Amino acid sequence: MKATPHIEVKEENVIAKTVLMPGDPLRAKYIAETYLTDVVCFNKVRGMLGFTGYYKGVKVSVMGSGMGMPSIGIYSYELFSNYGVENIIRIGSAGAYTDKLNLFDVVLAKDAYSESSFAYAQAGIQKEVMESNSELNEVIKKAANSLGIKINFDRIHSSDVFYHQEPVHEKLYNEKGCTCVEMESYALFHNAQVLNKRAACLLTISDSLVTHAETTSEQRQTAFNQMMEIALTTATLL
Repeated sequence: MKATPHIEVKEENVIAKTVLMPGDPLRAKYIAETYLTDVVCFNKVRGMLGFTGYYKGVKVSVMGSGMGMPSIGIYSYELFSNYGVENIIRIGSAGAYTDKLNLFDVVLAKDAYSESSFAYAQAGIQKEVMESNSELNEVIKKAANSLGIKINFDRIHSSDVFYHQEPVHEKLYNEKGCTCVEMESYALFHNAQVLNKRAACLLTISDSLVTHAETTSEQRQTAFNQMMEIALTTATLL
């Protein structure tokens, strides 16, 4: 196996078939140190940490994706196409577009609306809504149910822009049905579809564009345990 430009693994079978993918590489490190046994670090290129270990006897990997669609687009494509990964579950933070979502609520993305040109630039596909994998979603729902954790199954907004000149949350909630916003899943879902792989996205509400409630940076790194445990449990069911 030849290492890709952004992931330095050269040996076969170092990366598990299922990868959990937070945006923050320090969150990947936290998950590996907190939940996994027999952990090895398989990537340090550009500080984008990746780890493989075992959760309840099942091999699982966790790796940061960075922020935005170009970044997760690179890492997810290389994992899917070069390293034998079959499932990627993004585990990230999101801003609520409705007061029906509170801080620390967990959202499973049914699909992702985006204004992004990522799919068109990558494969000539003109599509504003990109679906997550329905089979993987059902396993995630089963995992959440087994843990007694409520999840919201919603359309999300994958945005290229963090700082909008004018607020867009009310329009996107009312017109597109997006309940929260993040910056990666549309590209992840697209890559999975063109490569015949499976991708899903679990999000924890870190702030609200409606109520203006927000979490701290430390909480975003370490306190999203319910989302992490759902994803890890899902890996044991695949």
